[in-house]
Amino acid sequence: MSLHGLSLLAGHPGKIGGKSFQAINPTTNTPLNPSFHEASPAEVNAALDDAAAAFAADRARSGADRAKFLETIASEIEALGDSLLQRAHQESGLPLARLTGERGRTCGQLRLFAQLAREGSWVDARIDPALPDRQPLPRVDIRRLLVPLGPVVVFGSSNFPLAFSVAGGDTASALAAGCTVVVKAHRAHPGTSELVATAINRAIVICGLPPATFSLIHGGGATIGIAMVKHPATTAVGFTGSSAAGRALCDAAAARPHPIPVFAEMSSLNPLFILPGALAERATAIAAGLVTSFTLGVGQFCTKPGLVFLVRGPDTDAFLQKLATTVCAAPTGTMLTSGIRDAFLEHRAKVTGLAGVHLLAAATTVIQEARTETSPSVATTSAQNFLAQPTLATEAFGPFTVVVSCENASELVACARSLEGQLTATVHGNAADLAGAHPLLAALERIAGRVVLNGFPTGVEVCSAMNHGGPYPATSDPRFTSVGTAAILRFARPVCYQNFPDALLPDALKNANPLGLLRLVEGQPTRETRA
Repeated sequence: MSLHGLSLLAGHPGKIGGKSFQAINPTTNTPLNPSFHEASPAEVNAALDDAAAAFAADRARSGADRAKFLETIASEIEALGDSLLQRAHQESGLPLARLTGERGRTCGQLRLFAQLAREGSWVDARIDPALPDRQPLPRVDIRRLLVPLGPVVVFGSSNFPLAFSVAGGDTASALAAGCTVVVKAHRAHPGTSELVATAINRAIVICGLPPATFSLIHGGGATIGIAMVKHPATTAVGFTGSSAAGRALCDAAAARPHPIPVFAEMSSLNPLFILPGALAERATAIAAGLVTSFTLGVGQFCTKPGLVFLVRGPDTDAFLQKLATTVCAAPTGTMLTSGIRDAFLEHRAKVTGLAGVHLLAAATTVIQEARTETSPSVATTSAQNFLAQPTLATEAFGPFTVVVSCENASELVACARSLEGQLTATVHGNAADLAGAHPLLAALERIAGRVVLNGFPTGVEVCSAMNHGGPYPATSDPRFTSVGTAAILRFARPVCYQNFPDALLPDALKNANPLGLLRLVEGQPTRETRA
């Protein structure tokens, strides 16, 4: 499928004239055709102005209509076939098998949000009917539900060119809520972004929606991206990426005359704690699983375990030996971009150069520089050294982890309490370990959005109960998730209707409950109608 390299603005290609750039194939370090052209400030303004105009119609559409749209997007993405996977592979270096699975996840979450929109109870309708005879004062009729915010700006991520990008979870949840969406394509995979955007535009035509329901913008994050956040029509932002970029977007949004929320997923070390009983019983299995976890996707997962804590004991040396042997045999891998690889190598060198930090093992496979490759490695340090050097608690985005040896359980808990916000925290322990682990678990519950027992955090199940978020700096707002059906709540706000006649109420709040929603009536969940 041919690519034109232009932004897609309300269904139409943008203009040639801005700065141009090309995607780079990280496996060869060579540019890919065609050239892509940055949108002009006028095009950015037009895209968001049009999105605001289209929102008036989109917000009023039924859940069934939104569901049909999301399902059609999924079908159109699948209709792109191998051309989408091949282009994503060329731009990211990710294996075709991984991208095939990621496409399945992308389409699966679109269909999951379609189910949510069609059923409709996510609007959290609440009804407290009038109590005219209440003493000492009567109560008027009060009803409440969630409504869509407005145009949402979404930033494509580098490490998931499908599932966290143009039609990823941010876009799917915003469209399910009834918002319009303007996406800033990631510069590392602009061709993949254009292909997915064309699928969304075809779905818009098929479903008869306003063309400006969706637009795709090419450009730099520090210029075009900030302009998108500052545009007065933008009501919320979805972002997955670095702490520096996420914080810049948050600051820009907060500095607006009318501040808006930025839902940014940024940095996480995902600490993993191994308790003595688990280490004694299954050190070999834990070591093997740990290496698989922190090297998966060449360590470029936001849930990669970058810190491992254990209490030094009779089984520690055997565990470290098994870990070292497994790491030495681990394969190299191509990272997403040369910039990501260079930043990783710089940070890893900084950490391993700190006093009291020792390189335990590194993969022995020869790295091919032309393939933007790097190799896994693991370092060790003491808990006292970890607590004394804050740099050890900063993320290295790549296949590297640090094992911290503690002298006792109190030191282990002290390390947990010293950590900033995380997406995940993991504990390995047997029954005896866990019976005495309440202080540790309490500390981890305070800092993490997801706590894992006897598993590994890498990979996130897309389901209703999932939480993919956490206290800052893991995310900018720990009350929300970017994965799972609860992600829709980021792009909605409550409206209360007081003393309205039934005919003027939204269908979700009418006495007859024409949508068949599960509602909270006088504090009790029910699908019943009201007289």
